[in-house]
Amino acid sequence: MADAAQCARAIVNNVERVIIGKRQQIVLAVVSWLCRGHVLLEDVPGVAKTILARALAASLGCRFKRIQCTPDLLPTDVTGTSVFNVKTHEFEFRPGPIFAHVVLVDEINRATPRTQSALLEAMAEGSVTIDGRTHELERPFLIIATQNPVEHEGTFPLPEAQLDRFFMRFSLGYPSKAEEVEMLSRLQHRHPIEQLQPVVSLQELLQAQEAVTHVQVHPKVQGYIVDLVHATREHEDVALGGSPRASLALFRAAQAVALVRGRQYVVPDDVQRIATAVLNHRMLLKPESRLRGVQPTQVVDEVLRTVPVPTVALSPRGT
Repeated sequence: MADAAQCARAIVNNVERVIIGKRQQIVLAVVSWLCRGHVLLEDVPGVAKTILARALAASLGCRFKRIQCTPDLLPTDVTGTSVFNVKTHEFEFRPGPIFAHVVLVDEINRATPRTQSALLEAMAEGSVTIDGRTHELERPFLIIATQNPVEHEGTFPLPEAQLDRFFMRFSLGYPSKAEEVEMLSRLQHRHPIEQLQPVVSLQELLQAQEAVTHVQVHPKVQGYIVDLVHATREHEDVALGGSPRASLALFRAAQAVALVRGRQYVVPDDVQRIATAVLNHRMLLKPESRLRGVQPTQVVDEVLRTVPVPTVALSPRGT
């Protein structure tokens, strides 16, 4: 457990060398990776979404690929295709950019639904099927997809089923004035990411992912997680609340947060810290609520305020 916590903190600290003032968001990304989940970054251009993905890959020295989504992007442009070899008279598989440890899918909502669906199997199963043959993706595997919440012309909104496949959705946001001045100073000569060195091996991250599953969760805390998700289903502004997958994601994310904070057991505060990023994209608001300007984050905040928090006495071993 201690080694896994140290591994997570090393990645966070390393990424902070190139992204200023966004520690909370960096921790969210690392937590998602520890949980073998995928991230949807919904933000305006130019706030370091690509740099976050590159920095995570550089921190492990692993393969990084970028997919720039456009309406004419084909599924085979993502997964790869079989090419006929005239010398051997056989078809050979040429893997696409999805075959990497960290894959940035930029402006995912500009790809057609057909191409978006090509990502579903990779996200859910860690594999892709081409010409009837299944190809396993090498682990660890992380997809970081981005979309612009302001510009909607020429886009194909992600359906709820695909949104639910993402482990978390959050934004980086603009830096403060002081942080932006420091950014200019750091970038005066060269970009810091060019000097970023690996601090964790792939094997260490895989071991940390396994360690997350051994973090203890008291039955009362499990009940609290389920109560939060059920409260989203019963909220007056919500037409479709969190699914059982949301409960599992919140459960696993709380384990990872506890591990990053150096504990072998989950407390309700761990659940509250991660709830908004895990639940905000897993709800479908009623049309009249959207017209009133209600946001999913507001629903999650209200649920966190109203659902009773359990009192759990835990020993250091989480029993």
